Amino acid sequence: MTLLRVAMSTVAVLVTASAAMAQDVAYELTNVSGFTVMQVFTSPANAGDWGDDILGANVLESGTTSTVYIMDNSDQCEYDILFVFDDGDEMSDQINICDLASYTIE
Repeated sequence: MTLLRVAMSTVAVLVTASAAMAQDVAYELTNVSGFTVMQVFTSPANAGDWGDDILGANVLESGTTSTVYIMDNSDQCEYDILFVFDDGDEMSDQINICDLASYTIE
């Protein structure tokens, strides 16, 4: 019975540690593409669909920088990111949001 209790305690600690790592991420997004970014979508790389537009009602004009937030409480580091420009073109990339302090759209 003691071994089972120790095993259950270990599982509880691991679950608590994983939940504590989940956090919202803020980073600086700079646009030097020559086009206005109309929408930015992100999702954990292992997800099958895009999250909400993290710019909301805002846009990111070329030559500007803004702080953007990924607020999905995921504990994933690898994210897919999709930029939609004012001319209708799209650009995607994969980023590590755990190590990312800034991202420049070129």
